Amino acid sequence: MIDITLIGTAALFPTPARALTAAFLTCGGHSILFDCGEGTQSAARKAGVNFMKADLIALTHYHGDHILGLPGLLQTMSNMKRTEILYITGPEGLQEELKSVLKLARRTYYPIEMIEISADGLKLSEIIRGWQSEARLTAFKTEHCVPSQGYCFTLGRAGKFNPQAATELGVPVNLWGILQKGQSIQLGDKIILPEQVLGEPRRGLKFVFTGDTAFCDNLITASKDADLLICEATYGEQEQAPHAIEHGRHMTFAQAATVAKQAGVKKLWLAHFSQMIMNPQEYLPNATAIFENAICGRDGLSTTLHFEN
Repeated sequence: MIDITLIGTAALFPTPARALTAAFLTCGGHSILFDCGEGTQSAARKAGVNFMKADLIALTHYHGDHILGLPGLLQTMSNMKRTEILYITGPEGLQEELKSVLKLARRTYYPIEMIEISADGLKLSEIIRGWQSEARLTAFKTEHCVPSQGYCFTLGRAGKFNPQAATELGVPVNLWGILQKGQSIQLGDKIILPEQVLGEPRRGLKFVFTGDTAFCDNLITASKDADLLICEATYGEQEQAPHAIEHGRHMTFAQAATVAKQAGVKKLWLAHFSQMIMNPQEYLPNATAIFENAICGRDGLSTTLHFEN
């Protein structure tokens, strides 16, 4: 299963009611923070999120409202005696863009490593001990006024275990769990492969976080069949679409809903609301008219995504 918490829902600057847009994902005791604007720490405490569990911070781009919470967060982790390595990823220019941010954080008592995600994604267990082997993070390009990317987190699910096949192959019961985790075992001079005792892979889980972006094909493709899409929806009225493009390349509620509909997602949480939107619920019908299972995200909103039976 995957736990998702929407930490904040504001765009550009925080308001008394909304923190800047960020989200926190937890899976099997390990976590990823998506974006970290000013005030993310205090918003996370209100939401009951423990940043000490974060293995990776995934930045969508380098505008201040998405990264200026980093110096304080990195210092807090150090003050709380963190020792585990922290990874940070983002679009092109990561090293250069974060130079000043890391300087502000001063010395930390844990290592920080900046990494880029390749085109075929990052198998988290390959760099961070303890992540499930089926967990993968993929980045995809989005269309903003600066280099930007969204993220797709997937948790694969192996096929159903076949006890009869394992028994016929002579696999002791105490080794079944290894095969169920997708790992091979050796019995005498024989190697037993997981596929010999597992059925066809079953549907896994998929979560997508957009960051700032205009409506684009990349986003629809990346969001295909997602269980949950947290999508930027800066402007409430569709008539504001030209304004959304002029002011940094953003989206409206209706455009976010169109992405969800065309991608066939299960649930859509709208976020990244303009400060001009006092009550996002007033504009929700502009989204639900296109995609019924859309809601206005709110700070602290959380859910757990479960595998299908």
